Amino acid sequence: MIRRTADLSPAARDGFDALIDVRSPAEFALDHIPGALNLPVLDDAQRAAVGTEYVQGSKFLARRTGAALVARNIAAHLEGALADRDGSFRPLVYCWRGGQRSAAMVTVMDQVGWPVTVLDGGYQTWRRQVKTALYDTPAPHRLVLLEGPTGAGKTAVLAAVARRGLQTLDLEALAAHRGSLFGALPGGQPSQKAFETRLHDALSRLDPARPVLVEAESSKIGVRVIPPSLWAAMSAAPAVRLDSPVEVRAARTVRDYAAIAADPEALDQALTRLPRHIGKQMVAEWRGLAAAGEIEALATALIVDHYDPAYRRQGQARGRAELAVVGLGSVGEAALDRAADEVAAAIRRLGPA
Repeated sequence: MIRRTADLSPAARDGFDALIDVRSPAEFALDHIPGALNLPVLDDAQRAAVGTEYVQGSKFLARRTGAALVARNIAAHLEGALADRDGSFRPLVYCWRGGQRSAAMVTVMDQVGWPVTVLDGGYQTWRRQVKTALYDTPAPHRLVLLEGPTGAGKTAVLAAVARRGLQTLDLEALAAHRGSLFGALPGGQPSQKAFETRLHDALSRLDPARPVLVEAESSKIGVRVIPPSLWAAMSAAPAVRLDSPVEVRAARTVRDYAAIAADPEALDQALTRLPRHIGKQMVAEWRGLAAAGEIEALATALIVDHYDPAYRRQGQARGRAELAVVGLGSVGEAALDRAADEVAAAIRRLGPA
């Protein structure tokens, strides 16, 4: 018997042996339910060809051709990705709207004998849930921002606090970007929809009664926009601020951005994208430091003359409450551990809701 559900809570999703997305690879790449396996019943070219025939030619021929392609593709999945699944296999299957593509897959799976479930409304059910949570409903989480100037070690401290068992939300990891002019990572960023999917999944697995530490960011991380419900919660949240000397921050920046520092062309291109209000002469000086390999001097100049003034302006505009100021006097592990302990202690003082 084919089961049906619209429950996409973490517990419900985790209860299936596999989430199977039968949409085309291009649809899957744009966004999909976290953890889903893409087993398309029509690939991108097949879907386009059948759709064109349906609209511009014969609807009957389109259905017949599509059915043959779907049958062959499902057979290939049964003999390939699903070949090692025994009779207890419990999959959840979805397509775009819960229509013909998922119906074809679950019909075959049901005949095989698997206890298969189809997602009512397909991917659109998931997308509506994401939009409701991130756009239409106030975030229920008790956020605490981890603030600090560029190079203060916020990302490292966030990870260290997570290792101490506290709840954290790593926005830069979810957006696949370090959040600065030099923050691009190999592989690029996810689509905006995929970023929002990652956010919603991460937030839905956090306990709203316990504080959540999140690194302070601007409203955009790279080219990805923080959705309004989360941004409103971040804007109203209290903060723990990291304080670190310029020379320590410059050394940390050089270490953390070693990859781009080792690529003179990429570094120079990044410097050409600095905001227009920075004078041409200053940018030329910085490009000269980069060309000469004076990376620590470049990092110091960028911190003092670009990032710190921007950080001070943002702080004056926000005027948020500070729970604690934590010093981080070196790039060593001992200093990092001390800072993480202090940040964790400040959060624990908040207690449960």
